[in-house]
Amino acid sequence: MNKRIIFLDRDGVINKEINYLHKIEDFIFIDGIFKSLRLMQNLGYEFIVVTNQSGIGRGMYSNEDYLIIDKWMKNEFEKNGIGILYSIHCPHSPEQNCDCRKPKSGLFKNCFKLFQISKDDSWMVGDSERDIEAAIRAGIKNNILVRSGHKISETTTKASFVIDSIKDIAKIIKS
Repeated sequence: MNKRIIFLDRDGVINKEINYLHKIEDFIFIDGIFKSLRLMQNLGYEFIVVTNQSGIGRGMYSNEDYLIIDKWMKNEFEKNGIGILYSIHCPHSPEQNCDCRKPKSGLFKNCFKLFQISKDDSWMVGDSERDIEAAIRAGIKNNILVRSGHKISETTTKASFVIDSIKDIAKIIKS
């Protein structure tokens, strides 16, 4: 059976947006995320984190710095009863013109190679239009844009829904 996935951008969706976050002590979870993801998990969804980390490509922090935070974050989810199926990041700067940096769909395509994913039954939750565009390009048509990260344009977005933060996803995703 194909997995029902909720793809999550990290900065601005899982944690408060801090430019080039690379220290655990600066990581602050968005209010209500654990409760919301437990509800989604109880509906049969699994979670994959898909995140651009251009600070690595720009030399602001290392890939190891990122992996330390990622491991810590997944452990915090686990302590709260939430399993993260997978976490994938793009370490490139925009100038490197890679295939994995959102709004391109390479991160999603890598996930499709690793897991049997139902694109029709999966969702993307992001805080920028590039998150939504990447998901749509990858065939994920159910999209939620949150207001808790980057400044967004609600009138021009391609997202299916716009909500205040991830704590409100249960109002949209029902089963």
